Amino acid sequence: MSDEKNRAVAEAILPLVGGAANIRSVAHCMTRLRLGLADRSLVDRAALAALPAVLGTVDDDTYQIVLGPAAVTGVTAQLLRLLDAGGGAETADGPAPTASAPTASAPTAEDLAGRGERIRAEARVRNATPVKRALRRIANVFVPLIPALIGCGIVAALAGALANLGWAPALVAALTAVSSGFMSLLAVFVGYNTAKEFGGTPVLGGAVAGVIVYGGVAKVEAFGQHLTPGQGGVVGALLAALLAVRLERWTRRIVPAALDVLVTPTVTVLFGGLAALYGLMYVAGEVSTGIGHAATWLLAHGGLLAGMVLGGLFLPLVMLGLHQALIPIHTTLIQQQGSTVLLPILAMAGAGQVGCAAAVYLRLRHNASIRATIRSALPAGLLGIGEPLVYGVTLPLGRPFVTACVGGAAGGAFVGVVGQLGSAVGSTAVGPSGWALFPLLAGPHGLAASAAVYGGGLLTGYVVGFLATYFFGFTRAMLAEYDAPAPSPVLPAVEPFAGAE
Repeated sequence: MSDEKNRAVAEAILPLVGGAANIRSVAHCMTRLRLGLADRSLVDRAALAALPAVLGTVDDDTYQIVLGPAAVTGVTAQLLRLLDAGGGAETADGPAPTASAPTASAPTAEDLAGRGERIRAEARVRNATPVKRALRRIANVFVPLIPALIGCGIVAALAGALANLGWAPALVAALTAVSSGFMSLLAVFVGYNTAKEFGGTPVLGGAVAGVIVYGGVAKVEAFGQHLTPGQGGVVGALLAALLAVRLERWTRRIVPAALDVLVTPTVTVLFGGLAALYGLMYVAGEVSTGIGHAATWLLAHGGLLAGMVLGGLFLPLVMLGLHQALIPIHTTLIQQQGSTVLLPILAMAGAGQVGCAAAVYLRLRHNASIRATIRSALPAGLLGIGEPLVYGVTLPLGRPFVTACVGGAAGGAFVGVVGQLGSAVGSTAVGPSGWALFPLLAGPHGLAASAAVYGGGLLTGYVVGFLATYFFGFTRAMLAEYDAPAPSPVLPAVEPFAGAE
């Protein structure tokens, strides 16, 4: 998308989220613009959803606008420019135009969207527990790292493909250096973001976590053994940075203001670093090793069942807010094994949604409004952006959400059982799913074999999600409600010609 189009989208979004004065923070992940808003009641959700560039919205700890991977970076940059310039475009006179209501008497896409918004709001209230809030904050540590993980993952996959072919060894070495540089310092970035998220000084969090990847730790002995650089991985970095935040806060409370600039950083780095060396690295290393062994064992011994459970229950986990606990696990597996075998299985949940949406489209042949929503949301669904389909179609309908999960379970079972047979498929980065995951695939038999397995899982998810929804997704009462044909137009009575006999 060009800068002019990105600016136009940003100018359209700004007044609909309450204007510049209502925005407290701006960030983005791979597909979503994330806004910290002072007053969410000022958001015009209907007008926002009507914008062609907006694929959906998620009202979470931040207000998230789904724009897709091709647009989100440019729109975020333009929005920041508008805010720096003082707010940009003025609010338009009157509300944004919305599509006219269809003539059918059945519930419309707007009705489903409203129901989906209510379900999401209720889920958000249920998810406001201390544990789930903590998981959400931990996820916020890793979300900003996803673009770099994706870029480095694709470069690593390219280097692996060239190495397998025996081509350009000098280029392979260069590409390996490019892809590995970020990964070798991942603990530092995790520490920096952790301190930033939990209220500490970011650079102090990064400094303490940086101890974990320093090569000289090999000379340090703890628990009867010499440490290894990187031991503990992102789990150790997270714990070390959390400890650094606590130390920094405690020190600032007791140190005189005149000495704060000298004492607080010293105490934080000294005691945080020593705790990382003589405790956290060992403990986190054991936890990380256990995660790797558990994932390997799970696919080796229970691939079919594990794939079915993970693929079928991932979307309910998202609704419960528990999926965020998986992000550090994915990152740990990537650090240890070069890829995460869990992500391709979890991606099958999106395949079930796509197949389900196609069946809904055919079953509700008279409901032009819902069919139009599906047509606009399906391309995003194929690329792994599932919110428009989930909250705009399947979840508000009820039964189709369940049959979509059945499709995800079938796709997950396919990938799991093939992995159990020795062809496990992993992803070299966290973030995308659907078709967007193909460039990031890795496996023991090369990219082509991994793509075949993953593609087979997607196809299974599409087909089973479609069939389950087509035959079991609707009761007769639901079809009568949602697929009611449009009423015939009532023609005005015509008076007979005055001269007629």
